[in-house]
Amino acid sequence: MNYTKYERARMIGARALQLAMGAPFMIKLSKKEIEDMKYNPIKIATLEFEKKLIPIAIRRPLPDTRRKAEA
Repeated sequence: MNYTKYERARMIGARALQLAMGAPFMIKLSKKEIEDMKYNPIKIATLEFEKKLIPIAIRRPLPDTRRKAEA
């Protein structure tokens, strides 16, 4: 699924906040890789996003083609 830049930013930001609050990683990283990223939750969340491992769903409102009759 293609995401807009706004959806992508929202997902990465929300996941980075979860990681900063102590959530477990969804991606396997060695201690050296984590140290190279300087424990940056945004970089870790971006890697999870690129590998499609972020546990966050996006709901897009669909246009409603039906109209309820108003009296």
